Amino acid sequence: MQRDSGQMWRATVAWRGGAYAGWQWQPNARTIQGEIEGALARLCGVDSTIRVSATGRTDSGVHAEMQIIGFRLPVARLPHQVVAGINQHTDDDIVCLRAETVDDDFSPRSWTKEKLYRYRILNRVQPCPFRVGLVWHLKHALDVDTMQAAIPVLVGRHDFSSFRASGCSAKTTVRYILAAEVRRIENDEIQIDFVGHGFLRHQVRIMVGTLIDVGLGRTPPSAMAIIRDARDRNRAGRTAPAHGLTLVSVELMDGARIVDE
Repeated sequence: MQRDSGQMWRATVAWRGGAYAGWQWQPNARTIQGEIEGALARLCGVDSTIRVSATGRTDSGVHAEMQIIGFRLPVARLPHQVVAGINQHTDDDIVCLRAETVDDDFSPRSWTKEKLYRYRILNRVQPCPFRVGLVWHLKHALDVDTMQAAIPVLVGRHDFSSFRASGCSAKTTVRYILAAEVRRIENDEIQIDFVGHGFLRHQVRIMVGTLIDVGLGRTPPSAMAIIRDARDRNRAGRTAPAHGLTLVSVELMDGARIVDE
């Protein structure tokens, strides 16, 4: 964060992303960053923009149970005022969970240790009205065992070019995935988790789409390593819809996991 006058803050926010064009500010679209920056300006009674940074960007339509953000306020406020101010000046689908003052050198992106992303799939013929917009509804039965056999290939440090969307501006396509898991839970839901420090554009969604092809029997589990090492986006599967993806948690470099209360 840029060092200006005023107090540095760290806050934890959550949102349902269906109405927003992702995290990052855009001139002609509603974004999470833009909504929070506007809320902070109104909280402080200023016309100028109060810049907010996060541990990373999220795509249009992606949700977050927890995201860590940082910002500097030009006027003094108490933690409960910051929380209440953000919540008052944003719609109900954006919520500030907590806020605290921090040292001037705090930077969400550079302090990030790891992030957990979860993709949710409703795997049955009938939809669920309580999960609309939060899961990818797939009617054809998925073979979770074969998906579990394929996913370990995605763990570790690899060149993930095959799982990178066009337009990605990352300087390197090498990423380190610490853990990955596929599991079937109750209520006909399948969840796919990925833990890593950072991900390429649409990487998680493309990996999910490729695992879906495995689960449908279109791609054998043994082909996952071949797809990974091909470094060719055309070899991987479809990009899974954004609305099934949620940023679940973030762990910072100080080792203290921040969880939703």
